Amino acid sequence: MAVYQGARPRSGFALPGILRPIGRPVSLPGLGAPAIPRPSHGQRAARSRARVGAFRPATPRVGMVLAAIVIVFSGAFLFLTQSVRLSATNYDIVRLVSERDRLEALTIDLRTDLDRLSAEPAIRQQALDAGLGQLGAPIVVPAR
Repeated sequence: MAVYQGARPRSGFALPGILRPIGRPVSLPGLGAPAIPRPSHGQRAARSRARVGAFRPATPRVGMVLAAIVIVFSGAFLFLTQSVRLSATNYDIVRLVSERDRLEALTIDLRTDLDRLSAEPAIRQQALDAGLGQLGAPIVVPAR
């Protein structure tokens, strides 16, 4: 890298490829424009020292571009958050519907067990399995 006499660093946000500074005419070579004579190295250094601070890049334009980038990014981020929220809501809906179906199936199963086990033959069988027997004739106790 070569360092020339009178050279100074560029300002922070000068984007010459995207933004053209205000004040410099844009001319394409070879379109009928006369050839620009090139000064020698010593003349260029003397001229650049004389014009220090004479030209500044267009920072308002850079600021507008940065503001536009921030606005576009914010809009894209808002769209992304809404999409993620919608996906999460759809996932929750599917999960809750499957949970409801499972609970309905369990309710039907318990209801059929209750209907089957609450009938008289089922109760008698459970008592016999537990070691209980049928009652005999009732004993009547006379009142005094």
